[in-house]
Amino acid sequence: MVERTMESVRIPIDEIYVPVKRKSTLNQEQVEALAQSIMEEGLKLPISVRQGNGRYVLVNGLHRLEACRALGEESIESIIVRARQH
Repeated sequence: MVERTMESVRIPIDEIYVPVKRKSTLNQEQVEALAQSIMEEGLKLPISVRQGNGRYVLVNGLHRLEACRALGEESIESIIVRARQH
């Protein structure tokens, strides 16, 4: 069995789809606080996305994604994860 270490890649923010169910959990105050932190210290933890239907789908990191979007970033550090089969 071959294990690959996860490395982050920069993905254009406009190419990341956020599921509607996940969008409903957005807290604007948290986005603003994260944006401030990112401006001061940079993004500490990449978001997680999976590939699906020819696009990237957000798995984890909605507030980090929206904070970077609010800061005018065009891309974000991301880790591509494999989708779990149920």
